[in-house]
Amino acid sequence: MLPRAFGGWEMQGSAQTSADPAVADPTNAAVLKEYRFTDLASSTYTQDDGRTLKIRAARFADASGAFGAYTFYLQRTMTKEQIGDQAASLGQRVLFYRGNVLIDAQFSKESAMSGAELRELAGALPRPNGNAANLPTFIEFMPRRGYVANTQKYVMGPAALTALAPPVSADLVDFNASSEVSLARYGTSSGEATLMLISYPTPQLAAEHLRRIDAAHHLTQPQGGVSSVESAGSFSAKRTGPIVVVATGPVSDSDATSLLGMVNYRASVTWNTPSDNPQARDLYMLILNIVILCGIVGGLAIVAGVAFGGIRILMKRWYPDKIFDRPEQMEFISLRLTEVAVKGTSQSANEGGQQAPQNPA
Repeated sequence: MLPRAFGGWEMQGSAQTSADPAVADPTNAAVLKEYRFTDLASSTYTQDDGRTLKIRAARFADASGAFGAYTFYLQRTMTKEQIGDQAASLGQRVLFYRGNVLIDAQFSKESAMSGAELRELAGALPRPNGNAANLPTFIEFMPRRGYVANTQKYVMGPAALTALAPPVSADLVDFNASSEVSLARYGTSSGEATLMLISYPTPQLAAEHLRRIDAAHHLTQPQGGVSSVESAGSFSAKRTGPIVVVATGPVSDSDATSLLGMVNYRASVTWNTPSDNPQARDLYMLILNIVILCGIVGGLAIVAGVAFGGIRILMKRWYPDKIFDRPEQMEFISLRLTEVAVKGTSQSANEGGQQAPQNPA
């Protein structure tokens, strides 16, 4: 998973690997398991100037898992960087993900080339194929206006959701129904609110869970202290398609409703998907180019034929016997077969008449 060298950095020894999420993060091993963690590779790199770089690379089953783990570890005070798919830094630490791999890089000393060096590392990381490279589609409905930087979280299980202190508890979200959650903070005129999107496989499941959330919100005391929603400040919820949207926080009801109204589900249908096989793609392009070339050549031949024939017809109509088919330039070869046949017949008759008297009969 990690290259031996990149950007002037050389790996010391060999990379240490493990498939145990507890080795990657003993505190949040359950969270990594929810994000479908597969394996970890860690190594120390050095440069000629004496600097060191510690790299920890966690691989997940797909890009959604790497993206979720990235948002889970992302801190609000970090600075955005242009590395990999998404990146942020804080001091000498850089966190980024590329495809289904999450990288945690710790420099002993920063330099002006640190970003370029890590971009080279990002380009050397393995990439997932097919649908494993896609992010969850429902996060596209998170509004951009008023978004507080570095506050979006993508959650795939109860352990990660509980660690984030959500406005709706994990049992109400019901991850057994194959739900996914996206959280973010938004600034409004009356304060900062939390927007929570809960995606379900079908609109029917979303409607059923919205009723449960509304019922739990209207309870003065949650039963058993398990099913609960945030009670401080405003609370607004709605369903749009298969997504339940919840806006809460110490803001006015109008601001919460306005934030809620910025989320509207729009279904999109993909009719076909591109092939990930480069040989099949090259063969397809070759056949397509051949068909296009044949069409172009055929079209040119038809145009040339029509133009040639049409010009001759027009010239013969407008200038008869002047440009084409002029009599003085026409040569006709005649074999005069009729005259030859008549002479031959006459000669045969004469010869027959001279020999007739010699026959006694």
